[in-house]
Amino acid sequence: MKVVKLLIVLLSVSAFAFAQTSHRTYNQKSPYTIEVDQTNRKEILRELEEGKAFLIDVRTPEEYREKHLRNARNIDFRSKDFAAKIGQLDKSKKVYLYCRSGNRSGQARDSLISLGYSYSYNIGALDSIVDKGFPVAR
Repeated sequence: MKVVKLLIVLLSVSAFAFAQTSHRTYNQKSPYTIEVDQTNRKEILRELEEGKAFLIDVRTPEEYREKHLRNARNIDFRSKDFAAKIGQLDKSKKVYLYCRSGNRSGQARDSLISLGYSYSYNIGALDSIVDKGFPVAR
């Protein structure tokens, strides 16, 4: 009888611990999402200027023509040849992705991870990035 009670207690504690861990993990931000601020903005811009990173706009070419960040390349996430075009980037360099809302760039980041890009980051929505001081192409 003591063994059964002990097993029930252990199972209850294990289930509670698992539930707490799962909940925390689910609510945490992805390590592949970067919220641009004044400090990391300078670092990202420096990496781009030094050729240590790529800045990729994953919106449509039409959206890109309307407005985009300086030094950004346009590789449309929804195009048939997205994987082929993104596959031409050096996998040893960081890849910073953005779009209109952060949704497509998040999906693109997931694709890059599956393609073997260890250093790919979703930096979010174009307008919020511009508000943080990223230069717009003229």
